[in-house]
Amino acid sequence: MKTKIKLLASATLASTALLGTQVAADGHSKNIATVVKIAGIQWFNRMEEGVKQFAEETGMNAFQVGPAQADPQQQAALIEDMIAQGVDALAVVPMSPEALEPVLGRAMEAGITVITHEAAAQQNTTYDLEAFVNEDFGANLMEQLATCMGGEGEYAVFVGSLTSQTHNQWVDGAIAHQEANYPNMTLVGDKNETFDDAEQAYTKSQEVLRAFPNIKGMQGSASTDVAGIGRTIEERGMEDDTCVFGTSLPSIAGQYLETGAVDGIGFWDPAVAGEAMNKLAVMVMNGEEVTDGMDLGLPGYESVSLDGKVIYGQAWVNVNQDNMSEYPF
Repeated sequence: MKTKIKLLASATLASTALLGTQVAADGHSKNIATVVKIAGIQWFNRMEEGVKQFAEETGMNAFQVGPAQADPQQQAALIEDMIAQGVDALAVVPMSPEALEPVLGRAMEAGITVITHEAAAQQNTTYDLEAFVNEDFGANLMEQLATCMGGEGEYAVFVGSLTSQTHNQWVDGAIAHQEANYPNMTLVGDKNETFDDAEQAYTKSQEVLRAFPNIKGMQGSASTDVAGIGRTIEERGMEDDTCVFGTSLPSIAGQYLETGAVDGIGFWDPAVAGEAMNKLAVMVMNGEEVTDGMDLGLPGYESVSLDGKVIYGQAWVNVNQDNMSEYPF
């Protein structure tokens, strides 16, 4: 029997933010391409809302593109296309930071400002923006999973890609938190790769249950993971016997939160992250200094931490059945 948990305090995110009038130093509108991991899924649809909001409020030609599949080579080809089109800045959410190093290096050599997100180890970037310290976010999800599981039993972890830096940092942070605090819990199997696809998560979670029939918990990383896992749990009538947590959005996982097939999700608002990346790009193009403790004027990024080229906010929020209505996206 799983244990009902009460959410602790979390960051309060707004769906929109007043950025004020931000113009390039030369008075001209700039072309800023946001290149995401994959087009057409709810997470990045939400990010595009933020990019469009930024364009409307600033007059910049800010737009978003993404590959049809979660494939680093397709994403690299899109970035090459943006370079050829002569964009002024790139805001990139890499599917694989390592795979994009060459093309982002060429972008910077061409004088293009590069801002990345979910890629703290990216070398060829001006700044990488993180919504929070990724290992801490993973530990936060694990704490909820462990509480739900009563601190004991077998669990499995899922990532969108084995090369996705943030997904692996979340999972590694979660496992480290479990090993340090919950010795009666046991990780089973390897990291399950889902390619940011709910159908893949559905298939993988079925495989996990066949291999480990006594499993009590699953933690997802891609926004679509818990939706696929939740579908499996719901079909098998295991809502009261398993605990499922992961990164997602209410628009993706809401139906499973309502039934209890998914117990909780954590996220940051992709729309705000999209705005923040574009705002940083304009700041860099204007020669403005980015400093530790500065306020980007966006929820969760009011006092950022600067570690080399990596900018950290405090922008995560925990959601379950009780408070999901507060986040209509």
